[in-house]
Amino acid sequence: MKKIISILLVFTLLLTACSPAIPPDEKTRPDESAVNEAGEVVIYLTRHGKTMLNTTERVQGWADSPLTEAGVEVAQQLGRGLNLEGVRFVAAYSSDSGRAIETANIVLEQGGQFGQLELNQMKELREWNFGIFEGDLNDHMIDAVIEVTGYKGEEDVRSALDLSELADAIAKADETGAAENWEQISGRTDAGFRAIAQEVSENGGGNVLVVAHGLTINAIVKNINPGQKTVPIANAAVTKIKYVDGKFEILTFNDTSYIEKGAE
Repeated sequence: MKKIISILLVFTLLLTACSPAIPPDEKTRPDESAVNEAGEVVIYLTRHGKTMLNTTERVQGWADSPLTEAGVEVAQQLGRGLNLEGVRFVAAYSSDSGRAIETANIVLEQGGQFGQLELNQMKELREWNFGIFEGDLNDHMIDAVIEVTGYKGEEDVRSALDLSELADAIAKADETGAAENWEQISGRTDAGFRAIAQEVSENGGGNVLVVAHGLTINAIVKNINPGQKTVPIANAAVTKIKYVDGKFEILTFNDTSYIEKGAE
């Protein structure tokens, strides 16, 4: 893990071990139990809990593994924290990966909404497809990326690649052609996220739970605000995004305060 972090901050996104909590967004949160304005949607976009492949530091995109005990616990803490803050959902979505489905169900259960809301599973919310590297050690994929980019060493890579370039480098390193490039990732995630926002808005708006994946969340945020800094998303951290009149606004990013509240 230390090797990956030393290569590039973006590469730490590829490590699925639980990232250190980033301080919660300091903006004042509105009363989350209040009824939204007509058609206004507030999306609680969160990453799944920690998994077995996270723990073994292996590439986990379309490959899947179950939540660990720690992964279940952090999902429970998120659900409790949201419930204590009075957050109620009108709809729930997740990727169709087992780890995201499991996390979403735990969050809904802790809030007393399991069985009340249908969990809509969407392939558009999947993690990046890493192709031939799926299930391999993270270090092996990173070494392959360094080789195809032609950089001399870690320092060059650290200063050179942004999120989109990282995706394209991984795709280039995959000789099978199965890994997604940035255009594919960006198009897929943006289409799915907008479909959720539009559907809920047309149904009157409200709070929405969306459980996805670390790099997918960064891709969604980059689609909305290209200038947003890319960071490792903590397991069960919340990125809150408002949608109204066809426009998105990022309210908080990688916020762990609900987890902390639920752990009290």
